[in-house]
Amino acid sequence: MIEKLLDVDSTSHESSSDKIEEQIPLNGEQEYIVNTIEELLTILSKVYNSNEKVLWFRGQSGYSWDLSPGFFRKQSSISEATLLMKFKQSASQLISGTPNKSYDWMFLMQHYGLPTRLLDWSESPLVALYFAVENISHHSEDGALWLINPIKLNILSRIKSGKEDYFIPSFEDEIVNSYTLESIKGGNQNLDLLPVAILAARNNPRIQAQLGVFTIHHRASEKIENAGKNKDYFMKIRIPNAAKASLKKQLSILGYSRFQIFPELASIADVIKENML
Repeated sequence: MIEKLLDVDSTSHESSSDKIEEQIPLNGEQEYIVNTIEELLTILSKVYNSNEKVLWFRGQSGYSWDLSPGFFRKQSSISEATLLMKFKQSASQLISGTPNKSYDWMFLMQHYGLPTRLLDWSESPLVALYFAVENISHHSEDGALWLINPIKLNILSRIKSGKEDYFIPSFEDEIVNSYTLESIKGGNQNLDLLPVAILAARNNPRIQAQLGVFTIHHRASEKIENAGKNKDYFMKIRIPNAAKASLKKQLSILGYSRFQIFPELASIADVIKENML
């Protein structure tokens, strides 16, 4: 009897070990579907088992939407310099401490909803999932959860470190100076660089709550998913429209509601109206 129990335990252990070792490598050509948070965690565990160490996440309400920042999706032909100047014109008197660099102004514009060359990402898959399911007006269409390896993305632009395995530049690093507004305006007009992943100081409650990180595009409107011929740096997960409401409720139970993602007074009113009125 003891031998039999040991055999069963051994078999059970091997089965569990096999499951843990299952791998899903990043492959932008392979689609996965997630209906529950449990299914998402299962997929993510297999992705991390494939030796992915650093992943960033982005949720989008529409599955057909690409990875292109707002500046390249705007309808008007207004230049980035003019857009920035119009924002500065009225914003300067309303903010404490005038930003010194165009990057700082770009973050302010992004924060308040103006189109920039930045694309928001999160280090949290559940924060990103929230953005894929939170907008009720898009619950009739499938959403998307994107995963990228920021280090692999940057290697496409030859941005890497011989000393650090997980090097990702910040906006203070000279290596990304070519992406500043000043550089784009005054540099070689024929130079088109690929999008890169970049770190920024989490200097406001919103970006901290969202564990925010960014990609920035250069002059070209190259979509991130088209940046490399080999698609081993990203993955796209489909969120069926029929699963959005239940996923949103699951996230709320886990503490991922509008107030946690946007810790601002307006969010409190939104939460009360949605849940009580």
